[in-house]
Amino acid sequence: MKSLRSVTHAPGLVRLLGVRLLTQMSDGAFQAALAFSILFNPDRHTDPLAIAGGFAVLLLPYSLLGPFAGALLDHWDRRRVLLWANVLRALAILLVALTMSASSPDTVVLLSALLVTGCSRLVASGLSASLPHVTPPSLIVEINAFFTTIGAGMLAVGAGVSAVLRLIFGADNGGSGATLMAGAVFGLIAALLAGGFKTRQLGPDHPDGIGHTAAYSLARGLEHGLRAVLRTPSVGIVLSAIGVHRLVFGLNTLMFLMLVRHTELGDALGADVRAISLIGGCVAVGALIAAGTTPVSIRVVGRRGTIVSALILGGFAELLLLTVRPVPVLIAAAVIGLAGQTVKLCGDVAMQCDVPDSYRGQVFAVQDALFNTAFVAAIFIAALAVPADGFSPVLVVAGSILYFATTVWVIRRGQRAEGPPPEPLVEEPVVAEPSAGR
Repeated sequence: MKSLRSVTHAPGLVRLLGVRLLTQMSDGAFQAALAFSILFNPDRHTDPLAIAGGFAVLLLPYSLLGPFAGALLDHWDRRRVLLWANVLRALAILLVALTMSASSPDTVVLLSALLVTGCSRLVASGLSASLPHVTPPSLIVEINAFFTTIGAGMLAVGAGVSAVLRLIFGADNGGSGATLMAGAVFGLIAALLAGGFKTRQLGPDHPDGIGHTAAYSLARGLEHGLRAVLRTPSVGIVLSAIGVHRLVFGLNTLMFLMLVRHTELGDALGADVRAISLIGGCVAVGALIAAGTTPVSIRVVGRRGTIVSALILGGFAELLLLTVRPVPVLIAAAVIGLAGQTVKLCGDVAMQCDVPDSYRGQVFAVQDALFNTAFVAAIFIAALAVPADGFSPVLVVAGSILYFATTVWVIRRGQRAEGPPPEPLVEEPVVAEPSAGR
């Protein structure tokens, strides 16, 4: 109840929630439309390596540049970042729609989509770094869980919008181009809403980068972000857990993209788009449950205990996939969604509470780099290892072992995981020498 009152009365919090929801709807609509257009388009044909290559083109370039761009979030007014990045993303989505409608090759479509992905990740990091500026410190765990999980739900809503538009406009290149337009509309509305914040209302606290120019911090963005992670044990531990979850999630993603196209599992769940939507919906349900369970778990057993519990759940849920039967698979999808979202929420709280604001944007960008790189690496591993029908018991067991091994590592390394870093990660400001005549 207290959290709800804070959401409705804290300055800027409702507006930031609106920007997040619209941004997530835009992302969900675009990502689903792009996936439908390439994977389930009668005008196009893709194999596992082509799917892996598509994910690499979309995610890896920003993963490499993100930590440097994240430095700009600690210099630029984050209000302007949320405004103009959303505008640029909407224009980029229009470009992708045009290339799709023109029946351009997959490579051209994916390169056009790369700009959309970069803008989306910059907006996501900006939203996370901005949240502490409009949230009461005592409620950061609850509000972060609410924001992150409701945002994940809006991804599913956006995907649903694209699924409906696909039925209306068709599954060919022309219909796919029209379906992609929904993401642009949601993005422009998010930009208008972001423009309503006051200048510097969302930070950063030190727009001069603690005495350094934006160019200096941009050039050293990766170093600064990694230093902040290494100097903050709670962040380093939870980022490791997030990376492992994304590895397993990537293995599962490619496996099930192939399974629903080539085995009876797809027929049992409705085939192709319906099957993938149903599995994705179960993942979203698990993430939604995490919004309620994670804050309670953190209060009772702490962040480290919550991470350990989530990884154990993920390890057992992964083993359910060995059955390749509809009900166990859907249950596993929900539990893995719960586990992944729980670890992600613990990571967000650690970065928002334990990292100084002057480095927060860079650390969130490092998380994005880890998030996407682990996912793409797993996709390529799966593409090389899966048989023609997509099912690989070896990969499923390997995923479960990764969860359990990481659990042991977190328990051993996690003695310092629940508090702030031992000393603040702050650089001394660079003070100019006074002029001789003053």
